[in-house]
This record gives sequence, C-alpha cells and structure tokens, in this order.
Amino acid sequence: MSRVCELSGKSVISGNNVSHALNRTRRVFRPNLIKTKLLSDVLGQSVSMRISANALRSVEHNGGLDNFLVKARDVNLSLKARRLKKLVEKKLANIAA
Repeated sequence: MSRVCELSGKSVISGNNVSHALNRTRRVFRPNLIKTKLLSDVLGQSVSMRISANALRSVEHNGGLDNFLVKARDVNLSLKARRLKKLVEKKLANIAA
C-alpha cells in the first residue's frame, strides 16, 4: 500500500538528518495518514479513505467532503477521489436543474 494521501496527494519525501556537527544522513519524511470514513451529504453515503491529518482538517474547514472535492484540483486527487468528485458534481447539477 502506497503512502499517498487520496485527497491532497501528499507523499513520502526524502531529506537529511543534520547533526550538531553538520554530519548529514539520509532520511524520509512520511505523511501522517489516517484511514477514516467521510460522509458525503449530497450522495448520502460514507466513503472510506486513507488521508493525511492535514487533509482531514482541510475537509472540515471547507464544510465537508463535497465542498472540498468541488474546489480541489484533479491533479492532487486519487482515482477513487476523482470518481467521487464526478458523482458529486453530477448530483449537484441535477439538484440545481
């Protein structure tokens, strides 16, 4: 299972541990991933996703999963999230019409 957030696209990055003597050794920075269920108000169902804690805060800040997906760029989203976004946009278009 890859260590990539399904909503924000955050993934593992590498860098250096730097000691007081400025010795450098390679290390990895892993995202804080959480497996959680998010509720889609428009679709009326919950969706299980593996997202970062930062993305979870962003979802809550934007007023829920549906609003977050509508505003999110497709480049950052996983395939599962892009399909969900398409369903949400289709349902919102039907409601508006």
